[in-house]
Amino acid sequence: QVQLVASGGGLVQAGGSLRLSCSASGRTFSSYAVGWFRQAPGKEREFVAGIYWNAGSTIYADSVKGRFTVSRDNAKNTVYLQMNSLKPEDTALYYCATTRNNVYVISRYETWGQGTQVTVSS
Repeated sequence: QVQLVASGGGLVQAGGSLRLSCSASGRTFSSYAVGWFRQAPGKEREFVAGIYWNAGSTIYADSVKGRFTVSRDNAKNTVYLQMNSLKPEDTALYYCATTRNNVYVISRYETWGQGTQVTVSS
């Protein structure tokens, strides 16, 4: 059974950086897209960034464009989300997930990781 493990969250001051990782067991990310989502208390889960594994193309939400970078490591079968210039409004539980469809369509994601907490203090 495929499992995704998200890690790397933590507490950081505003302006700081964190790198999240998403690793898959059971299969590779080949032919999939990997999306990063976040959900703050009382808010809906929102798309943050995505990467199409085979092509390497990336997509970002406007709120994180220029601050976050999503990348992949083929050898480690891992996707990263480098988050720089963090803001208090970035505080949320961050999830990674896989889809064979458009990264924006949350309903088409098949497998979800457990989430990793990111807290940005002001």
